[in-house]
Amino acid sequence: MFMGEYQHSVDGKGRLIMPAKFREALGERFVVTRGLDNCLFVYPMEEWTILEKKLKALPFTRSDARAFMRFFFSGAAECELDKQGRVLVPNNLRDHAKLLKDAVVIGVSNRVEIWSQEVWDSYSEETGLSFENIAEKIEDIEL
Repeated sequence: MFMGEYQHSVDGKGRLIMPAKFREALGERFVVTRGLDNCLFVYPMEEWTILEKKLKALPFTRSDARAFMRFFFSGAAECELDKQGRVLVPNNLRDHAKLLKDAVVIGVSNRVEIWSQEVWDSYSEETGLSFENIAEKIEDIEL
């Protein structure tokens, strides 16, 4: 399980240090793709395979399902860590997440998310204000 929040920087070559606590669980190779809310999703290969099977089950006759799959899979890249624990984030993914220099890497259960510090701060401020409302909605679905 991934959890926690870590601040790191993207270097001039587009490399980002992956928190040491996440490295073993991510494994030797993992997938980085466009995420929601202008972040990147990072999945261990095992989780990616499970997700891929679920997405394949979506009805391809629905335009929204096709659009989501195109967005999600076209941005995906298989990545690995170098000897210093850094991942090279492809240009298209850095552009999607607005990753220029400062980044936040968070654990979200079965995946890791990579955010630009600026986008994360803005998102955190917005959701922090409505956290109680979100919690009430989640309670309605009996989690």
